Amino acid sequence: MPAYELILYAANHDTGIARITLNRPDRLNALNDQMQVEIADAVTEADSDPNIRVVIITGAGRAFCAGGDLNQLGGSSNGDGEGWTSGNADEVRRSFRLAQDMILGVQRCEKPVIAMVNGVATGAGLDLACACDIRIGTPRSRFMSAYVRIGLFPGFGGTWLYPRTFGSLGRAAEMLFTGDFLEADEAHRLGFLNRLVAEEELEATTMEMAERIAAGPPIAIRLSKLMLYKGLEFDLETAMKMAAAGETITLTSRDHVEGVAAFREKRDAQYQDH
Repeated sequence: MPAYELILYAANHDTGIARITLNRPDRLNALNDQMQVEIADAVTEADSDPNIRVVIITGAGRAFCAGGDLNQLGGSSNGDGEGWTSGNADEVRRSFRLAQDMILGVQRCEKPVIAMVNGVATGAGLDLACACDIRIGTPRSRFMSAYVRIGLFPGFGGTWLYPRTFGSLGRAAEMLFTGDFLEADEAHRLGFLNRLVAEEELEATTMEMAERIAAGPPIAIRLSKLMLYKGLEFDLETAMKMAAAGETITLTSRDHVEGVAAFREKRDAQYQDH
């Protein structure tokens, strides 16, 4: 297993759950280049591990992720006090490949990814939470698209992610144009937070959901996640054809046989991912 400096990675093969913890609590888990690389690598590690069925992403300390590290925003500053303003534009553009690897890695991970949002998620931290499939938070969870506050465009995918996770173009526009905070209760009302629980219940609630998903049929869940996102790009006819292909795969799987047998025998199914 790779050694990481800025994140913690723990894979529990007994439960089928991997946890990625952003571990720069003194910087509110702000993302620098190295952390982005490590997150992308850890997600790939979990995705390729046949014994892992669910991934949890959370933050150490009192924040989930406070966004991009202003000391290294979008890549290494050129060190002259001007940030990127006197740099090469194409160099700046290419520096965002790290962000793309991280966000796309999370969103494309075949296994469900749960954001355990233990505090603020702002800027790129909000985008990271948006890239996850499920979000669980507490009253301390606050969300802000902070880019506009410092004259930036959301370079971590926010303009694609926000309309899809906040439920409307209007809410996404408000988040993008004002940079106002979205409090936990409103995030829950909008459906952005799947669960809103007391701070002391966050760990137990997240693990309960992760364990429930991990106990489910892996093939069906992977295909469901794939089509959940790909379906956003399809017309209904294409989606129906892809659904037939997906159902054919599950109907001919041994896990389907096990699921039917468990249902008839009134017991928990033991899915083996084949």
